[in-house]
Amino acid sequence: MAKIDFGGVVEEIITADEFSLDKAREILKDEIIVILGYGVQGPAQALNLKDNGFNVIIGQLEGDEYWNKAIADGFVPGETLLPIEEAAKKGTIIKELLSDAGQVATWPMVKKCLNEGDALYFSHGFSIVYKDQTGIIPPENIDVIMVAPKGSGTNVRRNFLDGSGINSSYAIHQDYTGRAKERTLALGIAIGSGYLFPTTFEQEVYSDLTGERGVLMGCLAGTMEAQYNILPARLLMKQLKN
Repeated sequence: MAKIDFGGVVEEIITADEFSLDKAREILKDEIIVILGYGVQGPAQALNLKDNGFNVIIGQLEGDEYWNKAIADGFVPGETLLPIEEAAKKGTIIKELLSDAGQVATWPMVKKCLNEGDALYFSHGFSIVYKDQTGIIPPENIDVIMVAPKGSGTNVRRNFLDGSGINSSYAIHQDYTGRAKERTLALGIAIGSGYLFPTTFEQEVYSDLTGERGVLMGCLAGTMEAQYNILPARLLMKQLKN
């Protein structure tokens, strides 16, 4: 198992070389993977799983633009493309890839479809970490797991197609079956992760809120705007001095 030193913190890294796709297929051979949501991460993870030979069903609002996108991508209404509740009833692994708001809105419906020993999978820890606000509290008799690709759905798919694989973090919030870790790692490899590194739901959320929503979508934009506004002012002051 590879190890990487991040500023003095040594983390064990799971690579696609040591955790093979064949191993992932063996672990998940009896699983029905249902992906709820075909918006951002949904298409990439679904298509990568499909191309790798896994049993995938899409759950989406019937007839909307994302439903039609799934059809265009080869999923078949009534077979591999179903309304959300109907799809959730069929899955042994339920991937919550709806938006945060969509997860909250559909949770009562999804919760009823979970059976003992199922796995509830996330690619972002928001709904679990902020359960007091979201109301998403999974039953105790299922696994609750996460694989969070370090990139957009577009990059998850692009890296899969070019053979490089995207890097992903993984976490186990609840291990009811005793198989949560092997399920999680298998799913990480199955969606095309080049390597996987451990985290927690809390750490993933805080790093995402800070790095992506704070820095990438806030700080950097603000810094560029400030530079844009300050530079003309400096030029004007220089002209006045001359």
